[in-house]
Amino acid sequence: MDVTQGVRLTALLFWGLAAVFFVLWVRGRLRAIAWVVTALIGLFFSAISAGLVFIPPEQRGVVVSALAPKGYREKPLTPGLHIVIPYFEYVVQYPISKQTYTMSKVPDEGQRAGDDSVEARTKDGQRIFIDASVIYAIDPEQVIKVHLTWQDRYAEDLVRPLVRGIIRDAVSQYRVDEVVSTKRFELEQRITQELEKKLAENGLKLYDFVLRDIEFTPEYAQAVEQKQIAEQQAQQARFLVEKKKQEAEQLRQQAQGEADARLIRAKAEAEARIIEAKAEAEALRLVAQVLQENPELLTYVYIQKLSPGIRVMLVPSNQPFLLPLPESLVSGLEANVLPTPTPTPTPAP
Repeated sequence: MDVTQGVRLTALLFWGLAAVFFVLWVRGRLRAIAWVVTALIGLFFSAISAGLVFIPPEQRGVVVSALAPKGYREKPLTPGLHIVIPYFEYVVQYPISKQTYTMSKVPDEGQRAGDDSVEARTKDGQRIFIDASVIYAIDPEQVIKVHLTWQDRYAEDLVRPLVRGIIRDAVSQYRVDEVVSTKRFELEQRITQELEKKLAENGLKLYDFVLRDIEFTPEYAQAVEQKQIAEQQAQQARFLVEKKKQEAEQLRQQAQGEADARLIRAKAEAEARIIEAKAEAEALRLVAQVLQENPELLTYVYIQKLSPGIRVMLVPSNQPFLLPLPESLVSGLEANVLPTPTPTPTPAP
């Protein structure tokens, strides 16, 4: 309870006492002076309560005055306790805190019951239904302007028709596909800028405009759904084609890899054979060179290849050796290979 309410209660209390004292005075049980004094005190507190005004922080006051030249004080009352001239002036208070006006198709969600969404028509002639909310407040410096122009009708008579008209004008500049996709943010910004300008001209401040929802007619919604289904099917077909292409590319790369591997192996084998042939040719060249320098080496190698188990080799008496042996080798064979015959003892007679 603030000060003004306390003063009013005090005035009511004294007026009540004055009524009781009046009854007692009429019955002769009380002197008239008591009633007069009580009535005067009640009148004093009533006058004080009529001239005492308390403005809370979230409001501003407009003083309507019978004594002012324009019929009102040109400056609004700020928060705090104020005194006005009783019975010649009174105060109309307006909230300066944020307020929200909602227009929605959902019943009991907005300020009006039932479907209160904004019906608009796009550039290509499609009907859409928009749910929107406006967050605004009275400009503290223009409270008197709001009072003179709209009084307490500013929500229904200013904000509501202004928002609906601006939304319809903005939507008419876009196609339906732009409204719901690429241009939605631009549409919201356009409405916000225009609405902010119009509200400021009427003493209100715009804090935010919320484009809550956009709906289509059932026929267009069905057409959009069918289009989306067709696009999804086409996208799926493209995906399958792309998948087949990828599989074919993988098979091609695999075949190419195998072919490259075979080619690399063939090249490696060919190079190995070439290197081997070169090595064999070089070996034969070296052997030929050695044999040319030392012909007897071939006979030595021939003997080395003979079976190591053969100690004596017999040849026909009328045939020479298969290979002519050098004299040095013949003497070596006689000394190391051929066994020396043991003389047979002659028995005594």
